[in-house]
Amino acid sequence: MTAINTLAYAQILQQALDQKAIHTLLTGWMDSNAGQVKYVGGNEVKIPQMSVDGLADYNRSDAGAGYVQGAVTLSYKTYTMSQDRGRKFQLDAMDVDETNFVATATNVMNVFQTEKVVPEVDAYRLSKLATTAIGVANDTNVEYGYTPAKDTVLTKIKAGIKVIRENGYQGELVIHANYDTVTELELAMAGKLAAVTFSQGGINTQVPAVDGCAIIKTPANRMYSAITLNDGTTSTQTAGGYAKAAKALDVNFIIVPREVPIAVTKQDKMRIFDPDTNQNANAWVMDYRRYHELWVLDNKKNLVFANIKDAKSS
Repeated sequence: MTAINTLAYAQILQQALDQKAIHTLLTGWMDSNAGQVKYVGGNEVKIPQMSVDGLADYNRSDAGAGYVQGAVTLSYKTYTMSQDRGRKFQLDAMDVDETNFVATATNVMNVFQTEKVVPEVDAYRLSKLATTAIGVANDTNVEYGYTPAKDTVLTKIKAGIKVIRENGYQGELVIHANYDTVTELELAMAGKLAAVTFSQGGINTQVPAVDGCAIIKTPANRMYSAITLNDGTTSTQTAGGYAKAAKALDVNFIIVPREVPIAVTKQDKMRIFDPDTNQNANAWVMDYRRYHELWVLDNKKNLVFANIKDAKSS
């Protein structure tokens, strides 16, 4: 494999991994909201926020001045992508020759992204949403201390939906629920649980729904109020990845409007070094780096609801 072919393959693999990330992330639907993001450079982006005045009385007696002037405020706020994560992988030249390097490298990166990257990005995004709900004043957008049960689970989900509806949002809602919640809901509905078509990354799937709100089944180990990100260098963190934070709470379900979470995941330029270029070992080397972040605008934070299994911490 020549240097130019190695470069071309790195670009192709990067594009394939980016596309697969959107499709395999349970929270991949949030990336569709990134269209409003303006990249500033590096790890900074700008996101617009708009506000308008409400209705006023129309003056019928003076046609020339019948309408009261209203104000439109559009401002851009700068945000930072705080998640800058990466890994390096090495494949010994004696184990992998040029003929099967492509297949081997593809398998390595697919396993890495599916089993390590995707769960971490999902867990980070959902923890940010849970924290957002918990942060709303007077605990109006969170319920603590609930263990899913078939006799009450539907009522709890409907109560969460009601909170968002009464806060003024009438559009499409998405519910991320752990398997305990979904199982109890299925038992409660006894085969009568509705289904809706849910679109993500151009792929349509059928998912269960309550009041037309899509339910995304989500593993419990991605449903925490906070996570710890292992740095990969500390003696107890060399395996990398993430873990439930020490004081984190277990989340049963999160309800959020489809248009509210603004998520970005961007892989930096992937690099592949062949054994002749690598100066440290007779081996192939692959560098993987990913920026990602999730934001909820200040005026949208009361549109996120979380149901927590644990009691409220003191």
